[in-house]
Amino acid sequence: MKATNKKSNLMTLTMGAVLTATVIVLQMLGQFIHLGPFSVSLVLVPIIVGAAMCGPLVSMWLGFIFGVVVLMTDAAAFLAISVPGTIVTVLLKGALCGLAAGLIYKTLAKVNQYFAVIVSAIACPIVNTGIFLIGCRLFFYDTISQWGMGAGFDSPVKYMLLGLVGGNFLFELGINIILCPAIVRILRIKIR
Repeated sequence: MKATNKKSNLMTLTMGAVLTATVIVLQMLGQFIHLGPFSVSLVLVPIIVGAAMCGPLVSMWLGFIFGVVVLMTDAAAFLAISVPGTIVTVLLKGALCGLAAGLIYKTLAKVNQYFAVIVSAIACPIVNTGIFLIGCRLFFYDTISQWGMGAGFDSPVKYMLLGLVGGNFLFELGINIILCPAIVRILRIKIR
């Protein structure tokens, strides 16, 4: 029993490390792929895979690392407006989308692992985008209103939903729903 726990812990640690590196690389590469003004978050895939394979704490860690890399690569426009607001928004959205994916997977996997991955793949970008929008409203609303008017939107809310997150959210959601169940299935077959 003790040897099985050590093997399981080693597997979780190893997979967590590989997924951490994957998050960093994907976010660095993702900054060159844009839909609208922001880069596409391809890193949600390894966060969801981490949720399914390693649990909520690892997926929360992966989300936090995602936030750290975003702060270093893709947050300059918001950092110029509010450093504390940007740090809180970016780190919170990353960590909480990972935690949500992990908790949802853990809860639903008791019923069906495949279903749990799909629901986690849906929840992760919803939480990520939702917290980003809340942060925009709390910390950056005046500037976003100006950006929206400059982009031809008649309301800041329309700009936030359509100009800032609309295309990215749909892309991320689609990628997650397609890739995550397949990757988790392949990993589960390979690890057995």
